[in-house]
Amino acid sequence: MSDTQNQIENRPPSVASLFLTRVERTPDAEAYRYPVPAASGTGPDEWKSLSWGQAAERVYAIAAGLADLGVRAEERVALASSTRVEWILADLGVMCAGAATTTVYPQTNAEESAFILSDSESKVLIAEDAAQLAKAVERRGDLPNLRHVVVVDPAGVESDGEFVLSLAELEARGKAYLEKHPGAVKERVAAITSTQLATLIYTSGTTGRPKGVRLPHDNWSYMAKAIAATGLVTQDDVQYLWLPLAHVFGKVLTSGQIEVGHVTAVDGRVDKIIENLPVVQPTYMAAVPRIFEKVYNGVAAKARAAGGAKYKIFQWAAGVARDYAKATQDNFRRTGTASAPFGLSAKHKVADALVYGKIREAFGGNLRACISGSAALAPEIGYFFAGAGIHILEGYGLTESSAASFVNPGEAYRTGTVGKPLPGTEVRIADDGEILLRGPGIMEGYHGLPEKTAEVLESDGWFHTGDIGELSADGYLRITDRKKDLIKTSGGKYIAPAEVEGQFKAVCPFVSNILVHGADRNFCTALIALDEPAILGWAAEHDLAGKPYAEVVADARTQKLIQGYVDRLNEGLQRWQTIKKFRLLPRDLDIEHGELTPSLKLKRPVVEREYKDLIEEMYAGSRES
Repeated sequence: MSDTQNQIENRPPSVASLFLTRVERTPDAEAYRYPVPAASGTGPDEWKSLSWGQAAERVYAIAAGLADLGVRAEERVALASSTRVEWILADLGVMCAGAATTTVYPQTNAEESAFILSDSESKVLIAEDAAQLAKAVERRGDLPNLRHVVVVDPAGVESDGEFVLSLAELEARGKAYLEKHPGAVKERVAAITSTQLATLIYTSGTTGRPKGVRLPHDNWSYMAKAIAATGLVTQDDVQYLWLPLAHVFGKVLTSGQIEVGHVTAVDGRVDKIIENLPVVQPTYMAAVPRIFEKVYNGVAAKARAAGGAKYKIFQWAAGVARDYAKATQDNFRRTGTASAPFGLSAKHKVADALVYGKIREAFGGNLRACISGSAALAPEIGYFFAGAGIHILEGYGLTESSAASFVNPGEAYRTGTVGKPLPGTEVRIADDGEILLRGPGIMEGYHGLPEKTAEVLESDGWFHTGDIGELSADGYLRITDRKKDLIKTSGGKYIAPAEVEGQFKAVCPFVSNILVHGADRNFCTALIALDEPAILGWAAEHDLAGKPYAEVVADARTQKLIQGYVDRLNEGLQRWQTIKKFRLLPRDLDIEHGELTPSLKLKRPVVEREYKDLIEEMYAGSRES
């Protein structure tokens, strides 16, 4: 058995235990950075730090405070907050108390929040602010198990010290509790077993109620050890963490960091990413594909606005980047050296000086790699960034597999694949192409739903992902689509809509979201939402300056512009995959209207329901009508 495998198999029972070990090993090393708004209310944020020892003081106080409130092992403590350092400290506090965290997205409405709190039987809610508290108060009559709400940011909140108390008050109670019971937290951590529930994450279902995914402590302990074993991150790294921590992708990054011991800068404000990157100067960052698409569209729009010559240079450099990335990856696969032919390398050097260097600076200048997950990244966008020196390592996993089941292996990464399985994870492709997974990262099951669990989890541990994929001879996985999203046309041809949608995102710099439709139809159509800043920038150059977004997308000139990109897409598709008609949506798709999940995945049934009239209009008069 290899040392790596041995380390993974002999893992401790919980991340709480790993946290205690980390604090003992490097108490004075920097653990977290977080922003504090300027006292004046204007000007840049001030970034502050917590060492592992300082973080532990707060974590132990929170854990002891929960014990003082009567929270027992495996009882649920809900956490409704955006990504901030207190989220991590609270989650660790819950785990160190032996309890289990129920994660709630801050965007979740009062009705669904109440369902999650009720279904999970959460005893305590840690709420970010007055707005999150209000949701619980509004539905308090439906929540007989909820005994306390702890508010992180107490501005505008009246604390009664019992049902409602601030996080500062909880920590003060915890410190007082520890004075009387100094060994309480360490005793609770020592009592945690690997099969004990650590986290309940509710999947945002496209239909019906969300399901609570039960993830025991061992899932996170395994993830922490397996991430460290990949060698992708080291103790010298600086991670920029902005992903929603209520989502499994964000949550798993906190486990890996504790095992490796590097610095994490935490700020969930998406509108601050561009401002924060040069300040934080991360060496690695995880993101969803939509972020890379936005950056790509933004760079292209900026080049176009700068005039014809600059835009031509950008287009040339983008082509060189893709060619260079494909050549170096192919060469690495064959020879183990990431080199390109002399002529291409010479062009790449010029393009680097003119274009790529500025892109790397925008990411902070120190970025070694980005991890992309949650949805497919269009390969052409991946190749563009790879050629520009922003290496995007795609990974794959689900809430039910604790997020990180596959990741691309560093220098040997292959754009368009999600890499290889993490050490200790098994993969099998079923006869119908479905990806099956087995290993220590797989969930215990769905909370209170044994029938639903049995539908996806076999008795021998194999989990049915619902995704379709292919494995290369040397173990790289390529996801082709969601099993349930595959389209079968009325002519009997199967189409993977995500593949067509990804290709369109690579050819059209104005697109924000696209949904390809065609199930049981005789041709494919598309609903397209445009990126507002990009299309308004174009509009300003075409006598449409000052017009609102809805007016711009309805204009015949915009329709003609997008038709050109649809035609270019169709040139590279099989006849039955081509988009015969499309409609531009009057606004972008978003989380608030329920069309995207909080991790920015498309909710197809919701979008198709909402824009049913536009879809029917595209098929009106065709032979099937």
